[in-house]
Amino acid sequence: MSQITTSAFQYLKKLKTNNNREWFKDNKKEYEEARAQFVDFIDTLIGEITTFDPTIGHHSAKECVFRIYRDVRFSKDKAPYKTHFGAHITSAEKRSDIHTRAGYYIHIEPGASMLAGGAYLPQGDWLKAIRSEIDYNAKGLKAILDNTDFKKYFGEINGEKLKTAPRDYPKDHPEIELLKHKSFLASHSCSDQQVTSEGFLQHSIQVFKALYPFDRYLNDANT
Repeated sequence: MSQITTSAFQYLKKLKTNNNREWFKDNKKEYEEARAQFVDFIDTLIGEITTFDPTIGHHSAKECVFRIYRDVRFSKDKAPYKTHFGAHITSAEKRSDIHTRAGYYIHIEPGASMLAGGAYLPQGDWLKAIRSEIDYNAKGLKAILDNTDFKKYFGEINGEKLKTAPRDYPKDHPEIELLKHKSFLASHSCSDQQVTSEGFLQHSIQVFKALYPFDRYLNDANT
């Protein structure tokens, strides 16, 4: 069974302490082994997710796993490497379009691992469509958010919100707090021990299965 082991975690810890090109080059083999382990895990996870969400089945891990290299052009922090492994699995056809669909995000980092999903700052027509769907069918979204499994893993949704009512909606709208959202996110934190356990793959499947109706609601609004 695909598993993220403590060796991958140890590598990320060492990278955080030695975030420079010389150390990275000298330890390239260890990086490649840790990354290969993560890629294998994501490939297996994708296959399991397709059993309840077939829209993402056309992707492989290599299309979903993010590069380790940071874009430091506009950042004060010039550390060249990310200190985590991350992947975002969506139904989008192109890698450049991953933020145009709600999907499944996995972030593996010592002390800060999580499983998450939803819509991060959906732009233009998609944001407008989500708000329109909430205005028309808030009952459907509330049923998803009140589901026992969703609450168990995610609690409540989070994300950036407007301070006042969005354009075209009155301040006293009964669903104004949902309509204020600029991002619609659900996240589930995972301990280091949990991530490196044999049961983490099955746990991830269960968490993302609970997430699926939320993603589907957001995506259906944009169809």
